[in-house]
Amino acid sequence: MAKKLVAYFSCSGVTARVAHDLAQAAGAELYEIKPAQPYTAEDLNWTDNSSRSSREMNDKGSRPAVAGNIDMEEYDTVFVGFPVWWGIAPRIIQTFLESYDFSGKTVIPFCTSGGSGVGRTDEVLQQCCSAQTRWKPCRRLSAAISQRELNAYIASLKL
Repeated sequence: MAKKLVAYFSCSGVTARVAHDLAQAAGAELYEIKPAQPYTAEDLNWTDNSSRSSREMNDKGSRPAVAGNIDMEEYDTVFVGFPVWWGIAPRIIQTFLESYDFSGKTVIPFCTSGGSGVGRTDEVLQQCCSAQTRWKPCRRLSAAISQRELNAYIASLKL
């Protein structure tokens, strides 16, 4: 039987709640992607061009370190969740994806956002994985998504 993982990065708790519900709907294990250096409120101030998050997002080569790791060999399907920052995933998601070999695995990104769509997420993140990764398009999931909607989403993926 295929083993599934929902790996997520969350700062405000919104993505964490959606990830928890998604893991339950998918019958998946849950893993939090934590930054080695936690973000402060000042770090996340997107209106300040000198804030940590602004500097990271403006530097395409930025790869914030991730605390800990997980045995990715165990999983066949990996959902990767995150909030949308500047129209794409936070750079820590690139760090996470580049840290593992997803060859032969299915990667399914999902995001939460107060209003913006997935932007260039697939274009940017797919480059972090090998050509042998089965990539599913990113989907924006509402913070208020119901369990019924999550079940329908999982069923639509035909895993």
